[in-house]
Amino acid sequence: MIQTRNLLLLSLAAFVWFFECGQAQAADAAAGKELAEGCAGCHGADGVSQTPLTPSLAGEPDDFIQWQLVFFRGGTRKNEVMGPIAEALDNQQIRNLGAYYASLTPPRPPSALATDPLMQTGANLAIEHRCKSCHGEDFAGGGPAARLAGQREDVLLKALRDFKSGARVGTGVASMADVTFELGDADMQALAHYMATQP
Repeated sequence: MIQTRNLLLLSLAAFVWFFECGQAQAADAAAGKELAEGCAGCHGADGVSQTPLTPSLAGEPDDFIQWQLVFFRGGTRKNEVMGPIAEALDNQQIRNLGAYYASLTPPRPPSALATDPLMQTGANLAIEHRCKSCHGEDFAGGGPAARLAGQREDVLLKALRDFKSGARVGTGVASMADVTFELGDADMQALAHYMATQP
């Protein structure tokens, strides 16, 4: 029931977002950079987070950044810090932030040993669950799908757990809920570890 309500809220947010985007101005990455100065304390001055459970935004797809801010603003995605911040943003500011963060160099992943057992397990799970079909051949994301490569491991693990529990909904037709449905926590740890170490 919660999942159905979340999907309905997501659909409504999408309708409003696309309706208002019909008269949108072009995104201004320079204006986004200025606005992002207030985000640097958590997400890093260059969009690369050093803060636990806080995602790096550098190199995330423009559309993904915009969607997440719209979800926070509308309450579909819950976060006591991001909710009030997103509520204060208008559509143009959201477009500008998306353009700015998408223009930044993605974080460099931590090095990982090829013999690391979590790496092989994560790689196998990524194939089995067709992660590349949405997140791209190199897991760099695209459109509303997040960049996974090089993202903080703790952020990826939390996201997987939230999708599985229904605390978070994704874009599309509940695809992440489907992916995580059969995953145990050890599987999610392996996937998060694998994705975090991809270049």
